[in-house]
Amino acid sequence: MTYQEAEAFLYRSLPMYHRIGAPAYNASLDKILAFSQYLGNPHKQFSSIHIAGTNGKGSTSHTLAAILQCAEYKTGLYTSPHLVNFTERIRINGSEIEQDYIAAFITQHQSFLEKHKLSFFELTVGMAFQYFAEKKVDIAVIEVGMGGRLDATNIVEPLISLITNIGYDHMEFLGDTLPKIAYEKAGIIKKKTPVVISQTQQQEITNVFLQRAQECQSPIVFADTFIRCSQNNKKLVDIYKNNCLWLKNVKMDLLGKHQLANLQGVLAVVHELINLGYIINDKAIQKGIENVTTLTNLRGRWQKIGEHPLTFCDVGHNKDGIEVILNTLSDYSFKQLRVVFGMVKDKDHDSILAMLPQDACYYFCQPSVERRLDAADLFQKAQRYGLNGKVIPHPKDALNLARQEAHTEDLIWVGGSTFVVADVLK
Repeated sequence: MTYQEAEAFLYRSLPMYHRIGAPAYNASLDKILAFSQYLGNPHKQFSSIHIAGTNGKGSTSHTLAAILQCAEYKTGLYTSPHLVNFTERIRINGSEIEQDYIAAFITQHQSFLEKHKLSFFELTVGMAFQYFAEKKVDIAVIEVGMGGRLDATNIVEPLISLITNIGYDHMEFLGDTLPKIAYEKAGIIKKKTPVVISQTQQQEITNVFLQRAQECQSPIVFADTFIRCSQNNKKLVDIYKNNCLWLKNVKMDLLGKHQLANLQGVLAVVHELINLGYIINDKAIQKGIENVTTLTNLRGRWQKIGEHPLTFCDVGHNKDGIEVILNTLSDYSFKQLRVVFGMVKDKDHDSILAMLPQDACYYFCQPSVERRLDAADLFQKAQRYGLNGKVIPHPKDALNLARQEAHTEDLIWVGGSTFVVADVLK
């Protein structure tokens, strides 16, 4: 089987949530556990850090991986979804998994996969874990796909768990209140395993994490205040405070003020790793933070894709993600904001559209996935919120028109969906 045939098998034969939505969701770990046992339980053959949260998982995962690479650890990185190529999901020290490996893996295990009807995500997780085990990584950074408790990645036995933040997304699966969503994310907390919470939020959410950590007898760190609830570790607090002062002179590779919230969780995890005996010095931390995109090839996080007019794309696609983008826009001066915007069907369109600036010029488009919201339907919804513009179905065509009509002092933002950004970057 060639790589092209293997890729076709992946997309054709297996339900993929990011393309078709709810029908691909499997609220059980039974299949991934069976697949992992069939493979020889590769997830038990390497150390890992497990990361969940509504927003910031990708940036956090890539930043941690960059720091670990700079500390000279062979570092695996599993993230989802991919933007352009499937191979983006599985990396070691920034290099994507080889196409030949994927082809051989699918060929070898095709009969099992067809018989057990694994989801696209379950198959990908199993492949990633097998790859990391075979390549003997020192440590792997594993990003949750959705939720946490029932996510296929939740079979790992990590050194540390990290939860970035809690917001409204995937509510049909995770619950319609923040405590319910927090409960699903808290499912990655393991027995007697430290957990870091990047951002302290409402007390009702904090209580969910505290209760789960207490049940698991797990140390819990709230990174923004750096309170380690299970023990009084003054040295750890002092190290963290010193690095916060030192970091004022570090230029972050990732743009946007929101990255500071992600960074505080990253630093807390780094110092938990130091406590476990990992050697990670200031030089590695600085180099990693300053070179995330170069070291890990992260894309789509307030990524500059053009000058004159200044053009950015960002994969933020829920209320919290859009709010972060709007806050970031406030840091820029421009003559006119132009927005290339598309969404998928199963999102809270009204809440998001109500947030968008009415004085922007919009180019409504639709991503090239089955879940796409038709651009004309999006335009009709947007008009109810005082948003006006043009319907240009394909994201690349919409961006090209925005550039043609823009003044050099305008700013163009491409977003609304991960898949709109993917279509533009392809």
